[in-house]
Amino acid sequence: MLCDSEIKNADELEFAVFCIENIAIRLGKSGEEVYRALTDKNNILESYIIPEYEMLHTQSKEYIVDDIISLMAERGIEV
Repeated sequence: MLCDSEIKNADELEFAVFCIENIAIRLGKSGEEVYRALTDKNNILESYIIPEYEMLHTQSKEYIVDDIISLMAERGIEV
């Protein structure tokens, strides 16, 4: 369940899926495992990915994936 940073439109939803799937590919994990890590374990989806959509979606795929994986590492999140 999303709280403060609910997905407001199809673009944000598509971006969230893009992030999850590309992180999963990079880490060799399933999309479900990455989704759970970004929601259940530390709320990165609601606290970072969705609120920063406007800035993040203008970056390259590599930048986005590296940035989110780096944030996961800072917060001690393993998938």
